[in-house]
Amino acid sequence: MAGKSTYIRQVALLTLLAQTGSFIPAREATIGLADRIFTRVGAADELARGQSTFMVEMTETANILNNATGRSLVILDEVGRGTSTFDGLSLAWAITEYLVAVGCRCLFATHYHELVELADLLGGIANFNVAVREWGEQIVFLHRIVPGGTDKSYGVHVARLAGVPAEVIQRARALLVELEGNFTRDAHSEGMSAGKSARGRKPTHAEAGAQMFLFGPEPHPLLDEIRALNLDALRPVDALNLLMEYQKRLGKEKN
Repeated sequence: MAGKSTYIRQVALLTLLAQTGSFIPAREATIGLADRIFTRVGAADELARGQSTFMVEMTETANILNNATGRSLVILDEVGRGTSTFDGLSLAWAITEYLVAVGCRCLFATHYHELVELADLLGGIANFNVAVREWGEQIVFLHRIVPGGTDKSYGVHVARLAGVPAEVIQRARALLVELEGNFTRDAHSEGMSAGKSARGRKPTHAEAGAQMFLFGPEPHPLLDEIRALNLDALRPVDALNLLMEYQKRLGKEKN
């Protein structure tokens, strides 16, 4: 909605025009040679071929990763959004690292704010965001690209502009405040931002494939058993035995 997809696509079009020797609508531009222009944009499925939207997305991404060179221009728009939060973030992170190693020019539009940290970890990466002005509950998209990353999205605002019922918007805002207060990204970004790439480190819990639980910690059967305990009638020796039993059960689940 702010115009980031339009921005990165126009870069690809300007590069194509420049390659053909055509005029481009700019006062000046420095555009190097490009052997190919790769794009991964939009969302579409191939039901006749049995391919989901995410499968099509990954197929196109695989083609880019297998064929891009240091002279290529790559345009990526929201890669990883077609699957779970942690799966998508892990894929987007790894894809970015791979493209940095290839050395190609790439514009990657994403709502994964965690990827902003890559600019501090890897050379050759710069963050930009589309300027937005907030006015009370209203927002104004300024359609201007400014340096730096951002940690905020405006999905609820866009839903309101699209005509989603007011009660749904109010409920979404309440849930957003609750989720932002109860969940921080530190747990699954700490391992990624430890000052080194994904290679040679132990995967974090998030990277191992855990799915974020919407309203706090994921429930565990042991919690119900602990809540049901009558502590006043529980002898110290019984409490110790229960603790040992719980520890064994948790150990088996971990293994």
